[in-house]
Amino acid sequence: MKILVTGCCGFIGSHTCEYLLKNNETVLGIDNMNNYYDVSKKYDNLKILEYYSNFTFLKESIVTTSAISDWKPDVICHLASMAGVRYSIENPMVYIKTNIEGFINILEQAKQVGVKNIVFASSSSVYGLNKKVPFSEDDAIETCNSPYACSKYAMEIFGKTYNQLYGMKLIGLRFFTVYGPRGRPDMAPYKFLKAIHTGEMFLKYGEGNSSRDYTYISDIVSGVMASIYNKNISYGIYNLGNSSPINLNDFIQLCEKVTGKKAIYKQIENQLGDVPHTYADISNAKRDLDYEPKIGLEEGLMKMYDWLRS
Repeated sequence: MKILVTGCCGFIGSHTCEYLLKNNETVLGIDNMNNYYDVSKKYDNLKILEYYSNFTFLKESIVTTSAISDWKPDVICHLASMAGVRYSIENPMVYIKTNIEGFINILEQAKQVGVKNIVFASSSSVYGLNKKVPFSEDDAIETCNSPYACSKYAMEIFGKTYNQLYGMKLIGLRFFTVYGPRGRPDMAPYKFLKAIHTGEMFLKYGEGNSSRDYTYISDIVSGVMASIYNKNISYGIYNLGNSSPINLNDFIQLCEKVTGKKAIYKQIENQLGDVPHTYADISNAKRDLDYEPKIGLEEGLMKMYDWLRS
């Protein structure tokens, strides 16, 4: 099967591609290699993928690429995104351009060449300031709290519209705080583990009562694969989380336990755009995608810490 993966050199994208390549799928990867974080990490991921003869890489933007029209894939796995809640507060237009316009470019080409199966990355950020937990896909989305979250929700709406108009099969996946080897350096698991390991100080936002539903990368990839190979779902939005949230104070203590070292941090105020809690109801993903997270947080952090040290 010919599978086009956008954002192939990112954290989730590189793990997704690696899984597909090991299973002998033909993969075309697209990534613009932007410098939102250290681009050398993306090139390191690319080296892993280029080991496989069934992988082809294009350095292109999803906003302007014509790869779908040219290559005519069987499946599109759209993971490329301008990431980051806080950065979106300062640069909202970048998120409109990349996340929304880029997705529409992909949808339009897919419509024209008859690609019927598209899996795309949404985010738990769409739940915003919702107070009911755990977050369910049936909950009203009315309190998005950042331009990033708004862009992801807009993608879901456009996906639903293209499904209605053209019968295109789309599955959107709301990822809940993904971590693990090759994880993004701007996210808490990487920042905290690295800082504690090296004895550096990091910033702690707020009193530590906020909580996150951390999800290990292999569990996320299992949900992505189930979506890619699913034959029955016409349109669906699914939470991919671990359904075991932990508050910030306890998370820092767990990072200390994993590293065997004491954290040094400075507490500052909560940041604009942050949300107090994320907590995934994964019952729909269990039912329709046989999704069952297997890696608990302590085990996952140990795996990530081993990778960081190596």
